Amino acid sequence: MSAPIVIVGAGLAGLRTAEELRRAGYEGEVVLLGDEARPPYDRPPLSKQFVRGETDDTTLRPPEFFAEKNIELRLGTAVTGVDTAARTVTLADGSTLGYDQLIIATGLRPRRLPGLPEVAGVHVLRAHEDAATLRAELDGADRALVIGAGFIGCELAASFRAAGVAVTVVEPQPTPLASVLGEQIGALVARLHSGEGVDLRCGLGVDTLTVDDANRVRGAVLTDGSEIAADLVVLGVGSVPVTDWLAGSGIELAERAAGGGVLADEVGRTSAEGVWAVGDVAAWQHDTGVRKRVEHWTSAGEQAKLLVTALLGGAPPTAARVPYFWSDQYDLKIQALGTPSPADDVTIVTDDGRKFLAYYSRDGILTAVLGAGMTAQVMKLRAKLTTATPVADLLAAAG
Repeated sequence: MSAPIVIVGAGLAGLRTAEELRRAGYEGEVVLLGDEARPPYDRPPLSKQFVRGETDDTTLRPPEFFAEKNIELRLGTAVTGVDTAARTVTLADGSTLGYDQLIIATGLRPRRLPGLPEVAGVHVLRAHEDAATLRAELDGADRALVIGAGFIGCELAASFRAAGVAVTVVEPQPTPLASVLGEQIGALVARLHSGEGVDLRCGLGVDTLTVDDANRVRGAVLTDGSEIAADLVVLGVGSVPVTDWLAGSGIELAERAAGGGVLADEVGRTSAEGVWAVGDVAAWQHDTGVRKRVEHWTSAGEQAKLLVTALLGGAPPTAARVPYFWSDQYDLKIQALGTPSPADDVTIVTDDGRKFLAYYSRDGILTAVLGAGMTAQVMKLRAKLTTATPVADLLAAAG
């Protein structure tokens, strides 16, 4: 019997890859390894509906699904190493598992701030267990401090306000989401949060945390010397790819300064024969010639399709792919099509003081469309992002 296809990581990307193998007609053995005891679950609701207590279950597939699809799901099974010559992975219990093809889908791990004490009441959010602990502490809390105004920080701030908790957000950059969407759009996001009562402190960092006699957090001292009181603190300062288990394997990794991750080509092949990478951990080759990671929910499924097609010897699709992501904050869905960059020119097309629509462009060519509460207006422009569309043409048509 031939060795199985082994997928390391039972998050969205790993699950989608296993599903695509079966959808494509692959009948060989598929083993999906997850280090958590919980079956694959959806992460986006953790910072929103789950932490607010609106849902208790974000499981992606019921247990019978894996039996029906003949996918061997091993939970609570961490992988500690890989031998690409022998084509084996080493598990935490010391045993090994052979593979014919290995797919790396280990995702990300939340970053922590160096120098801050490890005390009760300080949280990160990535796993279901993190969200469950945070939800339990949110019940009864009066004041929360969110460090970092990226997507997770902004979504949690909105969820905390919905729960009636006073929220302070501290962000070293000039605006929320400045490094992703640029300062112009970041200012509109800041306006949204300030309008909802969030105390937004941009251009500042956290110097230290204050704790009580029980070694529980009670607030923070910021880099300008001001003090913030808080019953709980959440660190939303980004994540790092889970690649430590690949040490000594010879599989090429991206430099940390470039975002890290497993280097792969445009269909997920890594530098090692028979080894592939998919999802948040994978730095794929893009049309621009740059290899980078894309941390979007829809990207995991798109990459899984491309990877499985290539792995099974099929031709890649020729249709242009348009990246898409979204973030739910308060009553607004912030959506983007394309690849917005802080270096792009930004044109605000519509702004009613809360909802807005913006075009991103580079050298006069549309690169992305972003809207808040503007779903129809964003989605109708998908086709315009598959060709070189002058943004001036769109503005003339809109005017």
